[in-house]
Amino acid sequence: MRIQPSDAKLTGLFLDMLAAEQGAGANTLDAYRRDLTDFSEFLGRVGHTFADAETQTLRDYLADLDTRGFKSTSVARRLSAMRHLYRFLLNERIRTEDPAAILSGPKRGRGLPKVLTIADVDRMLRRAKELSEAEDASPSRRLRALRLYCLLEVLYATGLRVSELVALPRSAAKRDARMIVVRGKGNKERLVPLNEASRQAMADYLAATEAAKTEKKKDSLAASKWLFPSSGESGHLTRQHFARDLKELAVASGLQARLVSPHVLRHAFASHLLHNGADLRIVQTLLGHTDISTTQIYTHVVEERLKSLVRDLHPLAET
Repeated sequence: MRIQPSDAKLTGLFLDMLAAEQGAGANTLDAYRRDLTDFSEFLGRVGHTFADAETQTLRDYLADLDTRGFKSTSVARRLSAMRHLYRFLLNERIRTEDPAAILSGPKRGRGLPKVLTIADVDRMLRRAKELSEAEDASPSRRLRALRLYCLLEVLYATGLRVSELVALPRSAAKRDARMIVVRGKGNKERLVPLNEASRQAMADYLAATEAAKTEKKKDSLAASKWLFPSSGESGHLTRQHFARDLKELAVASGLQARLVSPHVLRHAFASHLLHNGADLRIVQTLLGHTDISTTQIYTHVVEERLKSLVRDLHPLAET
C-alpha cells in the first residue's frame, strides 16, 4: 500500500510552489498556512487527510465554519485555499480527482470598503503635522511624530499597501524624486508618483533621523537601508505598529479608532481619485491590482459621480 504524505508535508510543498512559481509574499503564505492548518485539523477529527478527503467531507468542513460563526467572506477564502490546494495535488498526481472542483461558495453581498471623507483625512493630516511641530516635545517624541506624519502623507499620496509602505527603502526619500519604485505582490514592481507634500514630509523626517542627538542612534539609523528603520527582526517598522499609531492619531483627530486603518486610507486614496475624475485603469495601476475586477469594487464611486454630473449638467435634468 502506498504511504500518503502527511498534511503538513503537503502544505509545505504547496506553499513552496506558491512562493517559487507565483511569487507569493510572506503575508499570503501565512494566510494559506493558517487556513490549511485549520482544514487539516478538521479532517483529522473526522478521520481523513488531504489525500483521501472526498467532496462531502469538504462540504462538512464548510458547514462547520458556518457553525463556528465565520463570515461568508472568511468561508469563501477558506474554500479558495482548498481549491488551490487540490488543483496543486491534482497537478502533482497526488490526487487523481479534485474534490473541491464542484463546490460552490457562500453567496456574498457586494462589500463596499470603508472610506474616510476628504475632510476626515485633512483633519488627521493637520493633527499629525501639529504633533510633528510641537516645540515642547522631546527629540525622540518629535522623531516619532515626524515619522507618523511622513507615513500618513506618503500613504494618502500613493495608496500603497501597508506592507509596501513600511518596507520603503531609504532611497525613496531622495529630494528630487518624483516617482518611487514599489515592489508589490508577486515581487512585481510599479512606479508610483509622489506629490510635493509627501516629498517634503520624507525630507523632513529623514533630516530629523540624521540629526538624532545620540551617536548610537545616529549610527544605527544611518546604517539602515529602510526609510522607517526598527530594531525588530524585519529591520523596519511593522504593520501592526503603524496601525496602532494611526488609531491613536485618529482619536486625537476626533475620529473613531475603529473606522481608521492603513487599508481604509488606501481605500480613501482610490475613492477620492475616482470621485475627482481619475480613470479606473489608472487607479488599478497605482494600487498594483493585477486584475481590473479587483479595482471595480470602487465603481460605486464612479456611478455616484456620473449621477451627479447628469443631475447637475444635463439640460433636461430636474431642477
